[in-house]
Amino acid sequence: MSNTSCVNPRLNAGHSACAGCGATVAMNLAARHFPAKTVMVNVASCWTIIGGAAPYRTLNFPSIHCAFASGAAMATGVAYGLLARGDTDARVVTWAGDGGTFDIGLQALSGAIERNVPFTYVCYDNEAYMNTGIQRSSATPLFAETMTTPGHNFKNQPKKDFMEILIAHDIPYAATASIAFPEDLEAKVKKAMAVKGPSVLHIFSPCPTGQGFTEKYSIKIARLAVESGIFPLYEYESQHYKINHEPRFEGLEEYLELQSRFKNLRPDEQVKIQENIAYKWKILRRKEKVYNED
Repeated sequence: MSNTSCVNPRLNAGHSACAGCGATVAMNLAARHFPAKTVMVNVASCWTIIGGAAPYRTLNFPSIHCAFASGAAMATGVAYGLLARGDTDARVVTWAGDGGTFDIGLQALSGAIERNVPFTYVCYDNEAYMNTGIQRSSATPLFAETMTTPGHNFKNQPKKDFMEILIAHDIPYAATASIAFPEDLEAKVKKAMAVKGPSVLHIFSPCPTGQGFTEKYSIKIARLAVESGIFPLYEYESQHYKINHEPRFEGLEEYLELQSRFKNLRPDEQVKIQENIAYKWKILRRKEKVYNED
């Protein structure tokens, strides 16, 4: 990680996040590359708490809190308001969790992308509604236990393929990123900020509290998710796919064992997860090849 110090002028010292919070690492890395004129729409999530209540604040730029469903709608109003004032160098950034993105906020996000609203939407993905008590979302992976899926056989649906929903809109730029790969993440933030229309970043940000692992393993969990193939790093830009990191396809067993949400996983269910990884990668490689043909 080159030229990335612990000091970030966009964030104030001290915050109320849990120890090992992946979402805070994601903000720390991403906010370094937000433009000087940034307005953040902070969707109901852990980050509306971490961001601080008056008179205390973590973020050193203007931010607005909004309801789960209205993140992209609020950003649309702010973006067009700034343009009406002549602030063409300002950037609106919506920051939301997977629940407010994959589920409750998806309709507004779809509409904003279709209208080509000039803003960046960032989803920090910890694979459940962590702020409200660890309930399952459509980002919760196959066989994961949550408070609303209390047994390993309750969540028997695979994780929603959020990136492919974005790509179906022919969005100018969308990318996945991980807090364990900071240089890749920061490069993608820079790209997203430069897009004239809408751009979306999907950042894997593990949660020790909700996923059930020791705080010191946050980065390790994020890295294993990528290297096992569970969370591919790729981007879609100008109607082209690009895989940014070729995983080793190792470490799936360790990834699952480190998290208590998979503590009751059976061997045959682990095989099914492995098969799902292989299938997703086969499709992704085919799309990269087909979309990049002249």
